Amino acid sequence: MKRRDFLKTTAAVGALAAVPTGAFAQDMTLRLHQFLPPVATVPAKILKPWGERLAAASGGRLNIQHFDAMSLGGRPPELMDQARDGVADITMTVVGYTPGRFPRSEVFELPFMMTSPVATSLAFWEMVETDFQSSEYQDLKVLGAWVHGPGVIHSADPIASLEDMKGKTVRGPTRVINDMLSELGGTPVGMPLPAIPEGLSKGVINATVIPWEVTPAVRLTELVTNHTEFTGPEALYTATIVLVMNKAKYEALPDDLKAIIDAESGAKLSEFAAQVMWDNDAPGREKAVAAGNNIIQLDDAEVARWKAAAQPVIARWVAEMDSKGIDGQALIDQAKALIAAKSS
Repeated sequence: MKRRDFLKTTAAVGALAAVPTGAFAQDMTLRLHQFLPPVATVPAKILKPWGERLAAASGGRLNIQHFDAMSLGGRPPELMDQARDGVADITMTVVGYTPGRFPRSEVFELPFMMTSPVATSLAFWEMVETDFQSSEYQDLKVLGAWVHGPGVIHSADPIASLEDMKGKTVRGPTRVINDMLSELGGTPVGMPLPAIPEGLSKGVINATVIPWEVTPAVRLTELVTNHTEFTGPEALYTATIVLVMNKAKYEALPDDLKAIIDAESGAKLSEFAAQVMWDNDAPGREKAVAAGNNIIQLDDAEVARWKAAAQPVIARWVAEMDSKGIDGQALIDQAKALIAAKSS
């Protein structure tokens, strides 16, 4: 090699070595794993638009690769650990699919706690930000925390009164909701949402609780023909949902990409997700109406009976939290106050 060319090469290598390592990490693809089919509301109308906003804000440097319907393997109850352990970079899941591990978040699942899903989601996010992130989610980075719209009972036989729950085998998503279903007279069966169609078709369950928005994704109105709604300002139940990220992966991102994720996540994402899910309750309900299914609306007097019957669930939860050194009643009071404040 000629001396002149050697000097040029040496100078180029030296300049390359002087560039900060982070400059080579300009393009980042994050794998997002979740349990719903791609046509469902959450992946199609929440997670994919969120990913598109990240890509746009970063000029294409930050991209989300979506793995729907557990396509990276495992079962829905494993999604929290998949994010924690780096099997996936980001996961979306129902908190209660890992029962008992995130007890503080359960406060929003208590019977008749939720009024507006948007206000409840903003309350949930605030409590994550001020408390839960540093306590029960300390091994994860929480990007969003929200709840779905009012829970509805969908059943093979009509449920028009509290007494009609007796003898019903009802799928529930979380331990708190299953406790409520038991207290109301049903026999609860815990299972993730994707298992509902098989559970109904094989007779393992003859009813389920889910919001209207996700019923088209599991073709529920073809499997059962009765749907029980609750009037009044408070929903029978809701479930807590989170989008979480591997903590080390988040912390290793360049500061500008972290800032983009932060700007598109948190309260903004939580409010957006809740609103989209709530908005999509109507199309789900319309499918049941179009199919000629039986939609039962319980009046205020009947709802009051259900509410009274569910009170032991709340008392048990408070006692259990107290046994863990957590002030359960204080969490209930705080959650209710925040929901009311976010509703105004």
